[in-house]
Amino acid sequence: MPHLEPINKIFANWPAPKTIHAFTTTRLGGQSVGPYAGLNLGERCGDDPDRVAQNRQRLALDLPHQPLWLHQVHGTEVLRLPVRDSHQKSTEQALQADAVWTSVPNQVCAVLTADCLPVLLCDQAGTRVAAAHAGWKGLLHGVLERTVEAIGCPPDQLLAWMGPAIAQPAFEVGPEVREAFLRQHAEAELAFIPGQADRWHADIYALARIRLAKLGLHRVFGQPICTYSDPQRFYSFRRDGITGRMTSLIWLDTTV
Repeated sequence: MPHLEPINKIFANWPAPKTIHAFTTTRLGGQSVGPYAGLNLGERCGDDPDRVAQNRQRLALDLPHQPLWLHQVHGTEVLRLPVRDSHQKSTEQALQADAVWTSVPNQVCAVLTADCLPVLLCDQAGTRVAAAHAGWKGLLHGVLERTVEAIGCPPDQLLAWMGPAIAQPAFEVGPEVREAFLRQHAEAELAFIPGQADRWHADIYALARIRLAKLGLHRVFGQPICTYSDPQRFYSFRRDGITGRMTSLIWLDTTV
């Protein structure tokens, strides 16, 4: 492998147990070029597969185990690691999920994003971790609720950290999106401010906090870090259309 720059990371700033490792990558470093320039880790966005493979190999040098990369579809399926189901029809079907969790040390949970909200979770005992890909569609349909349910701990024993995502000033949605959230939770009204004509600007961080609070999970950390407004550090689908993906990762380390 050619010499690569060190990977730039944004570490989760939360009071998690010492057994928990969690961070989000930026686009800095890596072998991708053009609109994917930097550390693109997404293999389904049009980049050269060889360059993506090199980027993933570089990332793996900082991890105890290569992540099991999900086939994300803006849904609510939650996968458990390690995968033991041998009855899946294909690898792609087996990995079609938007969240992943584990209680096994050194199994790396990872999700890819380029504006959607990555949410990392762990229990206070430091025995279970999860990662969820939470765009507005996933949030609306319950990806965080499904993830918390899959972890199997009382929500008041969990912590959550929200990584870089598109911030409210840049996140414009139609009235149907706002109305769909309000039908589920009246408090969601606080997460929208008026835009031009009938458009609204959505606060995806606030929407996630509301849904986690409804579950009884109140220890939520991470302030907005806008992917859209920082092209030097982050990929943004809304900004660029053709672009790469960052990843947010979390795992257990029992050697600490």
